[in-house]
Amino acid sequence: MNKLELISALKNNTDISKAEAAAVVEMFFENMADALTKGDRVEIRGLCSFYVKEYKSYIGRNPKTGEKVVIKPKKLPFFKSGKELKERVNY
Repeated sequence: MNKLELISALKNNTDISKAEAAAVVEMFFENMADALTKGDRVEIRGLCSFYVKEYKSYIGRNPKTGEKVVIKPKKLPFFKSGKELKERVNY
């Protein structure tokens, strides 16, 4: 399911217009991204959680040349599925 399909499903399951459904979905994702940017954890009970994981700097290798390269510290978003979602998918 992509964002347009999500908007369409929201429109079909509620009495709101497609523009209103798009605004709700856009607001939801924007607020999630803002929370993750601040370093907050986003948790949707029974479904999943998102959090930011920090990596320290380390020495890596360029696979093409084999030379050592310094990898800068970075932050990456992570997704963790909830227990109910795991059970539902694995039925």
